[in-house]
Amino acid sequence: MFFGKSLILKRIFVLIPVIVSGIFFVACQHQFEKVYRFPFQNPGIPVEQRVDDLLHRLTLEEKASLMLYNSPAVDRLDIPAYNWWNECLHGVARAGRATVFPQAIGMAATFDDDLIYRVAVAISDEARAKYNIAVKDGETGQYSGLTFWSPNINIFRDPRWGRGQETYGEDPFLTGTMGAAFVRGLQGEKAGYLKVSACAKHFAVHSGPEKSRHFFNAHPSERDFRETYLPAFKMLVDAGVESVMCAYNRLDDEPCCANTYLLDTVLRKEWGFNGHIVTDCWAPDDIWFRHKTAPDRVTTAAMVARAGVSLNCGYIYGYLPAAVDSGYIDENIIDANLKRLLITRFKLGLFDSVEAVPYGNIPAVVIDSKQHRELALETARKSIVLLKNNGVLPLNTDSVNSVLLTGPFAADINILAGNYNGYSSGMTTILEGFVNRAKPSVKINYKQGFVLGNDSVFNGFWDARQVDVVVACVGLSPLLEGENGDAMLNDRGGDRQKIELPENQVRFIKKMRETVKDKPLVLIVTGGSAIALGEVATLADAVIFAWYPGEEGGNAVADVVFGNVNPSGKLPVTFYRATSDLPPFDSYDMKGRTYKYFNASPLYPFGFGLSYTDFHYDSIRLSGRNFAPDDTVEFTVSVSNTGDYDGEEVVQVYVSKQQRAKDDPLKTLVGFKRLSIAKGGKKEAIFSIPVSAFGSWNISKQKFITAGGKYILSVGTNSSDTPLKVVIKVL
Repeated sequence: MFFGKSLILKRIFVLIPVIVSGIFFVACQHQFEKVYRFPFQNPGIPVEQRVDDLLHRLTLEEKASLMLYNSPAVDRLDIPAYNWWNECLHGVARAGRATVFPQAIGMAATFDDDLIYRVAVAISDEARAKYNIAVKDGETGQYSGLTFWSPNINIFRDPRWGRGQETYGEDPFLTGTMGAAFVRGLQGEKAGYLKVSACAKHFAVHSGPEKSRHFFNAHPSERDFRETYLPAFKMLVDAGVESVMCAYNRLDDEPCCANTYLLDTVLRKEWGFNGHIVTDCWAPDDIWFRHKTAPDRVTTAAMVARAGVSLNCGYIYGYLPAAVDSGYIDENIIDANLKRLLITRFKLGLFDSVEAVPYGNIPAVVIDSKQHRELALETARKSIVLLKNNGVLPLNTDSVNSVLLTGPFAADINILAGNYNGYSSGMTTILEGFVNRAKPSVKINYKQGFVLGNDSVFNGFWDARQVDVVVACVGLSPLLEGENGDAMLNDRGGDRQKIELPENQVRFIKKMRETVKDKPLVLIVTGGSAIALGEVATLADAVIFAWYPGEEGGNAVADVVFGNVNPSGKLPVTFYRATSDLPPFDSYDMKGRTYKYFNASPLYPFGFGLSYTDFHYDSIRLSGRNFAPDDTVEFTVSVSNTGDYDGEEVVQVYVSKQQRAKDDPLKTLVGFKRLSIAKGGKKEAIFSIPVSAFGSWNISKQKFITAGGKYILSVGTNSSDTPLKVVIKVL
């Protein structure tokens, strides 16, 4: 018995040091652990639990304040102030120095979704770096946050719309593909955290007129609604976009920001969108003041919240407590909306330490960096579209000793930036680009040529007689087209009344042609939408469309002119011959619009763009000819470069029904691939396209259906030039 007690004592003596060291370890561990006042501050807890913990601590008034875009601090809970309004359409905007990429319509002209993904990664790197600096400086104001209200994926249905430059063009598939790539690049790929929050706007059926956007009532047909105006939004929801912005206008008599069918039935129930919805800025004011579908602000706040909107860009949600007191809305609906909003804040790491967030240490050195400038140059080069060339381009600098650059846009920074833009430390104008890229022996001269809005002040004609080549920079600028109130020389709310080139520019080019006689005359056309160039295009030896090409735009244009780069951009919109080709601007009927429904011959078709080399479409090889509705069509397209330059070609695939009904589109883009092909070389583009992409909206069954029958696959260089065609059958 004594032996047993002795053994027990020995074991105790052995365990004492272990126990003491364990207690010491636990004490040390607690010493270094962060102590949280509230469970929602602990990043080790699942996001849903953190949000629920925070929600039940908030008063109704605090909840309402957190649903405003300029959310104030809740000091008693250590919640900092946060402003949700930030922009990054083609670079971090309105927030100081940043890389400026080509305007969105120019990015669409690249037909290169991998490139747009890389652009978005660069933009979000700069956004995070700027936010990290703002946090250290205690800055919480507008344009300092991580919630970006980009991209704009409205369909550019009519070239008169001033904001069309913000979009990816007229085609739903191209728009959705480019927009989804942009969202993935912005939001990042780190599990559990968003790099930044992207937003698909403006939902939905919103593309002008600008002057009436606050009270306009859109009435699209059900097929146009489903086949044209919604698909890009669905593609971005599938890509995981965190936010959707509802539009100013009404849709079928109901304001979009209080439209339960649009925001709840379609967006949430049908598509499964789980992110937060934000109003366009002061859109709820339109509901009671302009649409007059609500009697007052309190009722409006309740209507918008009941539709599922989480965030108010404006002040209306300040009336939510009064709406609850009046019995217009239950507080649990407010909780559901706020929960989605708070989830976004937690996913962004806004309540976590810098060390806990994988993007918390992105340094300031990435902002306006050399690598991002090179990416801006690559994007600008690929966006430029060569519309005409009689052989004068690229300029032969062995024989060209002097160039006159004329037109006010040659030295204009505005045409580089477009709208919703930032500014970099080096905005390279077209004039500067020509000076940068020309041989030292080539003389570059500049004359303004004409004045915007003035029909009688011209110059540069004497200089034109002294040079070998004249390059005239004409077209549009943000002074002539843009959002309501931004285009200073536009009295139509930013929209254009006519799509023709301004008359004084036509007169100037005519006089310049008469002056230079047989000398080469090259036009560089800037703008964010299609322009009916008319006789101007016939007067020029070459025409380049440069869009609003970003900070490296001048270098990119000069690279194309001097042959350092072979142009490869393609038109993301149809260029019509005249304004008279278009249906009424305020009609949202797609009949007669875009390459899908326009029966006449365009000036330049959708997808058009010339090269300095020649491409030959050799063959198409399919995996079969008969397919079920749930099959995938797999095929390979072979393309040869038969010209004298290395080049890049965008292979485009369209589908059409062999037996079209009256309302069916003429053809529909279902795929595209960019190929880089050396002169004398050959490349193959491999496509896998689901048969469901051939479908159309069935009104009686309320879903997309691919009907049985024969379909034509057309492959080529633009929507009007598809040399490879094959018929397949859907069983």
